[in-house]
Amino acid sequence: MNGTLIDDLMGQLQGASLGPIAQQIGTDADTAGNAISAALPMLVGALGHNAQQPDGAAALFNALQRDHAGGAAMDLGGLLGGLLGAGGPAAGPAGLGGLGGLLGSLLGGGAPASRQMDAGGILGHILGDAQPRAEAGLSQATGLNTSQAGKLLMMLAPIVMAALAKRVQAGNLDAGGLGSALGQERARVQQQGGLGGGLLGAVLDQNGDGQVDLSDLLKIGGGLLGGRR
Repeated sequence: MNGTLIDDLMGQLQGASLGPIAQQIGTDADTAGNAISAALPMLVGALGHNAQQPDGAAALFNALQRDHAGGAAMDLGGLLGGLLGAGGPAAGPAGLGGLGGLLGSLLGGGAPASRQMDAGGILGHILGDAQPRAEAGLSQATGLNTSQAGKLLMMLAPIVMAALAKRVQAGNLDAGGLGSALGQERARVQQQGGLGGGLLGAVLDQNGDGQVDLSDLLKIGGGLLGGRR
C-alpha cells in the first residue's frame, strides 16, 4: 500500500468529486476542497487517538470486520462513483442512486440501510463527545457554518471507514497492525501541522478547557495559516 490513508482519500475526493460535494453542503468547490483537506486529517487522527486507547484498536478492528468487510463492505470505488453520480440516477451502490440518494441516506433520510451507511453512528464513534468541538472548529477554520461542517463530516465518516477497511484487507492487518498504522497516521498529522493538525489538537482539546479556541487551533503546527496538505 503506497501513500497514507489521508493522501489516498484526498486524491479521490478532488477534481470532479468536489462539485457534487460542495453542492450538497451548500458551498463552492474551493471552500469544500479546503474543508475536506482539514477534515480528513482530523478524522483519521481521531481514529489514531482512539486506537491507542486500551482495547481501542481491537474494538475498531472488530467494527471494520463486522460492518465494513466481506459481503457487508461498501466498495469505495462504488461509493465514490455514487458521489460523482456517474451514469445517472441508477449509479452508485445498490439502491442509493448517485449523489442525492447516497447523501440523503448518509445525512439522515430515514433509517440507514446498513451500519456502514449510519453516518451519524460512525461519526459518533470516531469523535465521541468531541463531535461538537470538531464541527465548531471546522466551521471557524474554513468559513462553513456549523450545519455545513456537520454535513461534511457526516459524508466523510463512512468514506474514511470504507477506505480503512480496504487497507486492512489489502495489508492483511490484525488489530495490532491497524493500531500501529493509525498511530503513524496520527503522528504524521501532528508533525505536518497545518489546518488538519490544528483541528485535531482542538478536537482532542489539548488545553483541557472543553472549548475550541485559537490557542487550540494553533497548538499543533501552523494552525489557520499553515497551508494545505
